Amino acid sequence: METMDSFGMNAERQFADVWSRTILSDRERRLLLLGLLVGQGHQDLTDVHLDVALRAGELSEGELREVVVVLTHYAGWIRGAKLNDQVEELIERVRRERSGRSAPAD
Repeated sequence: METMDSFGMNAERQFADVWSRTILSDRERRLLLLGLLVGQGHQDLTDVHLDVALRAGELSEGELREVVVVLTHYAGWIRGAKLNDQVEELIERVRRERSGRSAPAD
């Protein structure tokens, strides 16, 4: 007997509905969401949304760095420092992938 995750299906549909609305752009939604996630200290989810923002072209490298500057002043220096690390690691990883180089060996 197959079980159905009705909560998961409902949540997925609601997220899809929110992201398909046209009043705010995906970029604007992403900026709002990044501010919320950083402010609440959700680093794992922040990683996901930073990655999507850069790879989808919603935010450039420079814009991500500017997000760090702004959020550091409002979310605190500790969260800002972590966000800075996340952004710089992402930028380096994406640059390596785009150039066809592998990650440096530890």
